[in-house]
Amino acid sequence: MISRNAVFLVVDAAAVMRAVISAQLRAFGSERIVTAKDGAEALHILNTQQVDIVLCEWNVPIMSGLELFEAMRIDMKLASIPFILITGELARYQVNVAATSGIGDLLIKPFTAAVLAARVEKALKSPPRSRVPIDLATLPVGVKGGERATVLVVDDTPENLELLSHLLKDDYRVLLAPSGAKALEICQSDTPPDLVLLDIMMPNMDGFEVARRMREHPTSLSIPVIFVTAMSGEAALQRGRELGAVDFITKPISADELQLRVRNFMRYVELHKQVQADYDDLLEVVRLRGEVEHLSQQDMKSPMATVLGLVRSLSADFSISILHREKLLMAEEAALHVINMVNRSSELFKIETGRFKLDAQPIKIGEILRHTTEIVQMTFTEKQLKIAIDEDVPVGGEIPRSLGDAMFCYSIFQNLILIACEAAPDTSRIVITLKDESPLRITIQYAGVVPAELRGHFFDKFMTHGKQGGSGIETYSVKMLTEAQNGQIELAVSEPENQTTITVVLPRYEPA
Repeated sequence: MISRNAVFLVVDAAAVMRAVISAQLRAFGSERIVTAKDGAEALHILNTQQVDIVLCEWNVPIMSGLELFEAMRIDMKLASIPFILITGELARYQVNVAATSGIGDLLIKPFTAAVLAARVEKALKSPPRSRVPIDLATLPVGVKGGERATVLVVDDTPENLELLSHLLKDDYRVLLAPSGAKALEICQSDTPPDLVLLDIMMPNMDGFEVARRMREHPTSLSIPVIFVTAMSGEAALQRGRELGAVDFITKPISADELQLRVRNFMRYVELHKQVQADYDDLLEVVRLRGEVEHLSQQDMKSPMATVLGLVRSLSADFSISILHREKLLMAEEAALHVINMVNRSSELFKIETGRFKLDAQPIKIGEILRHTTEIVQMTFTEKQLKIAIDEDVPVGGEIPRSLGDAMFCYSIFQNLILIACEAAPDTSRIVITLKDESPLRITIQYAGVVPAELRGHFFDKFMTHGKQGGSGIETYSVKMLTEAQNGQIELAVSEPENQTTITVVLPRYEPA
């Protein structure tokens, strides 16, 4: 059951669709529903009030459904909110885009209230289960998912209903409606038909009005309609096309023509139904691939940390030669590079999606600064940079320790020192200071300034910071890994002194 206290955000440009979906949710006991007409309004709502799940049409203005999802994903406060994308599109590439972007679920129109409720409940509680794909080539025409497709025949004349039923009953499940009102009731029920044969000339509510009302409801929005009529004027045909008619069959009816046209359009219906199953299968494949990658990366991270410790203990042995020490430093650099890759992929993804849990431990942050500096400096030997580390601690005093994740700290300071070394002019001086404060404050100062147009976006995702070939993921990952440890990072630039300072603030470990 869907929780009555869950807050739903329904996003759709059409007011009638917002109202219909809201009504469907209320029918299942949901009481707290807010709506938005575009992606920008939806994002404002998400940032100003509680929302437990988002149902968003793909093609909303200003900010599309996918763009809204991406904006939520990079915001730690919003990343874990379930998101259902709603669309009437059938393009395969769109299904691929939705699945690979990490969308939790894709709901394809038309859908019933029962289907909506099931999808919402699944999104709120657990990921979708794997589905077995349907091979359409093995199914006879008129059969979908092992059962016969449904055709609704709408006509106020009993003889016409009987004739059409007789022509179609061998291949399809046939429903009959003697009026427009009855047709709408069937089309907007929990078991809508797959195709509607609709007479135009009917009393009380003609076929045009029935088609218009069908297009206003998510359950019947995309049901194909074939008008069956004696009308042949261009005006009538044009109005039917505007209401979404896929074909016209002229009275008196030709049995062969009717069966052929219904058969052709039923193939389209079967493909439409298959898209939802295809998406579910593709989403499951993407999830499984992500889980495999995550497990392999986690399996990699632990032994690499062990390798790092062994290499470091060997390099601390003063009896080894300078050549061997340099090789050990190269091995340590390679291990740090692998750990950095793991942090940027699996760990960063968990942080972005709100699933990361910090296991904070005491960290000898001074040792990390010394080791990463020594390794990075070896890479930039030709620049003849002078890197100084000031631990700002009285002689004989204990070096303060931070509280967080040691592997994260290696990635943070390896990236930041690399950035400083790349940006600093040859033979210049880089100063790294560990300030004995609570919380701990580590500063990295180097000559040169970040361009003014990049300063406000220095830590944005994929924003380059002026280095040749830079992707910007380095500074973004540094920010995310710092904040995941309850820390902060900031950039300061001094034009008069021609100097850039990056400051990292981390919680200080205080022994009991």
